[in-house]
Amino acid sequence: MATKKLYRSPRGKIFGVCTGLAEWRDLPAEPVRLIVFLVILFTGVFPGALIYLAAALLIPMNPGYEASETIYTNNSTASSSSQSEEELKAEYERLKRKVEKMESEMFNKERDWDDRFQQGQ
Repeated sequence: MATKKLYRSPRGKIFGVCTGLAEWRDLPAEPVRLIVFLVILFTGVFPGALIYLAAALLIPMNPGYEASETIYTNNSTASSSSQSEEELKAEYERLKRKVEKMESEMFNKERDWDDRFQQGQ
């Protein structure tokens, strides 16, 4: 069984250490944050905060996030995104037509009355 590496999470509140720990062990982030907060509080703030800061400096940021971040922050040019603007507009129009068709089928009053009539027989 392959183990996941410990990384800081970009979705974290302060440096991403607690969220990284939670993702590493497949735990919810809020209880991990609470436990870390209580440990910092009960160790006399300074030692716990120092350990947290050291963890923030030593644990690397998730490398998968940095690559995806550059795609989303630099999507002003078509070369950096996976789809061109024209392709995205065409996909949007296709999905819009599909939703409109589904809405017309759902809210078709004649179909509704036909379905009710068929159920009554």
